[in-house]
Amino acid sequence: MFAGRKRFRIDAERLVLRAPQHGDFRAWSSLRHDSAGFLTPWEPTWSADHLSRKSFTNRVYWAQRSISNSTAMPLLLVRRADDMLLGAVTLDNIRRGPAQAGTIGYWIGEPFARMGYMREAVLAVIHHAFAQLDLSRIESACLPENTASRALLERCGYKYEGVAQSYLQIAGRWRNHVLYANLRNDRRGKTTVG
Repeated sequence: MFAGRKRFRIDAERLVLRAPQHGDFRAWSSLRHDSAGFLTPWEPTWSADHLSRKSFTNRVYWAQRSISNSTAMPLLLVRRADDMLLGAVTLDNIRRGPAQAGTIGYWIGEPFARMGYMREAVLAVIHHAFAQLDLSRIESACLPENTASRALLERCGYKYEGVAQSYLQIAGRWRNHVLYANLRNDRRGKTTVG
């Protein structure tokens, strides 16, 4: 489990995945600001104070509480070679009991896209979720036209499961999302994408 660890982290080949800290504000806000055009077509509408220090401080506290309570694992992607912040991945909505499931969401700054960093991060979180947290199912969703995200999920072992109607508000509109799942003991074989 990961409860009670103040400095929770997952080590990957080129990355350290760790909880956000107050000192990450400038790097986080700069990367989000500079990548806004790249990110906003795929994300819920940013609030007016999205890039503010107060908003980021709230994110840090939420991350600390979530990790402590074992309800989510919000992690920043930090490149080992130079401590550069690249993006974030979150294992959220961790459900125990008969479900033993969670949901992974992610974003990467535009300068670091298509370099394999997010694949490395998602695979590390999936491994941790299955091996350390004993989860059975990891879910993710994305817009149908987000071919890069769909390809990433498929390369990480996810399989297409269907469409969720009006799943999230993106750019102020309720949008359908394609649903993918990664199962710890998956015997389904390849599924076809709709």
